[in-house]
Amino acid sequence: MAKALFHKNQRVYVKPVGTWALIERVIPHWVKDVPEPLRVTYDVGLGREFTAAELVTEAKTEGRLDGEAGLAAENWRIFRMKNRWQGGEETGTHPYPGTFPVVMTDDNDWGGWRVPGSEYDRDPARIEHQARLIVNSPQMLHVVRQLVQMASESANELPAELVAVAKQGASIVRNVYEAPPTERQLAAE
Repeated sequence: MAKALFHKNQRVYVKPVGTWALIERVIPHWVKDVPEPLRVTYDVGLGREFTAAELVTEAKTEGRLDGEAGLAAENWRIFRMKNRWQGGEETGTHPYPGTFPVVMTDDNDWGGWRVPGSEYDRDPARIEHQARLIVNSPQMLHVVRQLVQMASESANELPAELVAVAKQGASIVRNVYEAPPTERQLAAE
């Protein structure tokens, strides 16, 4: 038996997608002659239904997604997946013939980032660069946060160029942690 853990219009973090969303519908899956739903899924407007295990409330994410412990806990890595349609001999010009990168952002090695094979074939070096950039982004964000914190503590002692860089870093950090308002939120204002 399952109970709904979230409610309609609740803001949740969708772990497989890595974004914030509002629950649009709570979908119970009933079985005949059973008093409670067998399972409950949630429609958040991202093209498929998600289970409760794939969603996190705002209260649970505080300190985890944006705190230092959350950044340290992130273990993103590049996996090499075998290309099903082309072997190593057909892709000899690729940096890693016969494979393509998949960035795993989940501890269970199933969630993350990947590209279609045709896009990888178009510019393999660019896709490899993107994969390395994504894998290292939690560490880069950590460095930017440290820079912003140091600059805010001793802004009078820093050169003007470094203060400008810290302001740019603060803008980046703000864009990472503050989800832009949705069309519904803008319409409600």
